[in-house]
Amino acid sequence: MALLEVEDLAVTFQRKGTRPVHAVDGVSFTVAEGQVVGLVGESGCGKSVTSLALMGLLAKRGVKVGGRALFEGNDLLTMPNSSLRDMRGSEMAMIFQDPLSSLNPVVPIGLQVTEVLKRHRGMKGEPAQKEAADLLDRVGIPDPRRRLKEYPHQLSGGMRQRALIAMAVACKPRLLIADEPTTALDVTIQAQILELLKELVAQEGTALIMITHDLGVVAGLCDEINVMYAGRVVEAAARRPLFANPTHPYSVGLLGSIPRLDAPKGEKLRPIPGSVRDNIAWVDGCAFAPRCAHRTDECLDGPPALVQTYTGHSYRCVNPFTSDEVEAAAASAPILRAPAIVDPSTETDGER
Repeated sequence: MALLEVEDLAVTFQRKGTRPVHAVDGVSFTVAEGQVVGLVGESGCGKSVTSLALMGLLAKRGVKVGGRALFEGNDLLTMPNSSLRDMRGSEMAMIFQDPLSSLNPVVPIGLQVTEVLKRHRGMKGEPAQKEAADLLDRVGIPDPRRRLKEYPHQLSGGMRQRALIAMAVACKPRLLIADEPTTALDVTIQAQILELLKELVAQEGTALIMITHDLGVVAGLCDEINVMYAGRVVEAAARRPLFANPTHPYSVGLLGSIPRLDAPKGEKLRPIPGSVRDNIAWVDGCAFAPRCAHRTDECLDGPPALVQTYTGHSYRCVNPFTSDEVEAAAASAPILRAPAIVDPSTETDGER
């Protein structure tokens, strides 16, 4: 049995006098122990709302949550708040997107880390301080004893992100959710943070949900990838099949819009037309249809069904890309290909 099973998760924001907003609309995926699962898509597709719903961090007022999220058989969505508070930080933890706004600006880093240790491990005084320093050292923060006394604004962006990771892994949670942990960091720090997360997964067997819009991140980190658009998963597959043979036009567009260092000089970028707000309701057809150059009249004949192939590759499209069409698209606009970006040391036997 999977560690986490999400079934038809739905989150609707309701406000008096306005139309309800379906931020998440029937999302399903599973996460096994030691597995890294990616949720990928543009800003506004429902990735972060999905994670906040799983952690029980959405406001109770004006928000309707449906579906199931079974953590070892226990539904996180119906669990009492007291039980959720006991689980958050111990069994499951989250690395938030913006460390500067997530950390308390008037409380030293050391007190914020030891608070987790006190709440879930009963540690106090010098043992808690020593453990906090060890955690900061483990995530690569130099001179951790001194950093414990400093405030968030005294740390660099990379060190603040590392401090958040230290707090998240303090109690060795079984499930870790990382919400855009490399946003606004330079590429060198990004690589260090991703390497750190890979080490934590390998050493502790922690399951990781990686939320990002950066396909380069998931290419070197995730085992399974779920591509989200307008609150739904439009394509899901293992890492190598998704990059080698994307099927949904949105996935092909995301891959084709990635800048390439080896592209010819003067070659223009190929963005996806429109914005994430240019969509239609799923009940009327494919939400991506207004932006899709691959659409047909059938795309507006109601919600596209989720097609499951025998290889485990699933997609939600009535006119999916074929292998030949993907190759043609790659020829006109180089697409990020799996062999060029997958680290062989992280491949499984099945991928080889």
